Formats: sequence, C-alpha cells, structure tokens
Amino acid sequence: MVLEPILCPSCGSEDVVKHGQSEEGKQRYKCRHLECSRRTFIRQYAYRGYLPEVKQQIADMATNGSGIRDTARVLRISPTTVIEQLKKKPKTESGE
Repeated sequence: MVLEPILCPSCGSEDVVKHGQSEEGKQRYKCRHLECSRRTFIRQYAYRGYLPEVKQQIADMATNGSGIRDTARVLRISPTTVIEQLKKKPKTESGE
C-alpha cells in the first residue's frame, strides 16, 4: 500500500488532517500550519470557480479591462462568481 502525502495548496505544508466532507461527498482537509492563508480545502473541486488559477485569471482579466460577462464566458463560470471574486478585498501583508 502506497500512501500519498496531502499537501496544502497555499503553503505546501504536509501538516494536513481530514476535516469532514463537502455537500458533494468529497473529502475536505484542514491545514494546521499557523501561518497558512487557507484553512480548509478540497483536493478536486466540482466547480471551476473555486480553483485558485481561475481566481487569478479573474483578477488578470479585470486588470486588462475585460467585462464581467466576458470573463464569465471565457472561463466558463457564473457571472455571479466573477462579481463576488472582484468584490473581495485583497489581503495586504502590512495589516492595513
């Protein structure tokens, strides 16, 4: 039997424990690293809008002047997801 280590997608820590299941029945994990920005995660999300790569693409497209509906169509996600992601306040390291 081969055990595959679970790594946190944010900090890369191996200090991860199981943390219940999602509504879709997928295993949820919790990162116990104190300085990690993400507390819980799922290894394979059912919806593309939750992926960190897609969230970054939303920010990049907004910076380049793409509209909400255009961004949603290109990334194949809901316009509501695009709006909610853009409304989120970016975290600053200085604590302002």
